[in-house]
Amino acid sequence: MNNEMKLPPAQSPELMQSKESWRVFGIMSEFVSATERLSNIHPAVSLFGSARTPHDHPYYQLAEEISRLLSDAGFSVISGGGPGIMEAANKGAFYGKSPSVGLNIQLPHEQHNNPYQNISQTFHHFFTRKVMFVKFASAYVVMPGGFGTLDELMEALTLVQTGKTRRIPIILVGSRFWGGMVDWIRNSLLTEGMINPGDIDLLQVIDAPEQVVAAIFKHYETRGFEPSAAEREMQLNL
Repeated sequence: MNNEMKLPPAQSPELMQSKESWRVFGIMSEFVSATERLSNIHPAVSLFGSARTPHDHPYYQLAEEISRLLSDAGFSVISGGGPGIMEAANKGAFYGKSPSVGLNIQLPHEQHNNPYQNISQTFHHFFTRKVMFVKFASAYVVMPGGFGTLDELMEALTLVQTGKTRRIPIILVGSRFWGGMVDWIRNSLLTEGMINPGDIDLLQVIDAPEQVVAAIFKHYETRGFEPSAAEREMQLNL
């Protein structure tokens, strides 16, 4: 009996190249479809957090309250469309006055679409989805979360820091959860010259739901939520 593992037949370079070319068209179609679906939801706030947070957890309840306040204040709320904090974000907005938007991702585990979405868009690729989170957001609200939440946070920070997108409020909710990371940024990244002193000001740490909404309005009190012509041009180059 032959116990050797059978390998799949090798594919020709021409076939692989053809597959890559069609994959590019699939990426383009995700950008086009999502842009058409989301272009009229402004102003909007992207809200992130752990997919593993249960319904009875204080973080879930806090996210739902923040989202409801944002929705009633006139902001569409964009989440990742899945369970946990994402569900709380969509749920709060769903029962508020403004649309609840879910940018869902196809994953082999952990992700399933929550039912609290007025607008739902599904993505195959993380990077196209991340562009949409930034492109249509007037603010980022970041709840406690894991690697995915950190990925979205650092993406937003990098784009604002490097001038690839307009400056928007980036709010970390929960000083107890985020305090250690903020201290590390200040004591390690800043002290060793990895970031500029002004980069610290890109982040705000807030605990109270009402203060989250107030901080976003304060950021825009001398200008409207609509991007300027220069900012629109900037966002085309994300």
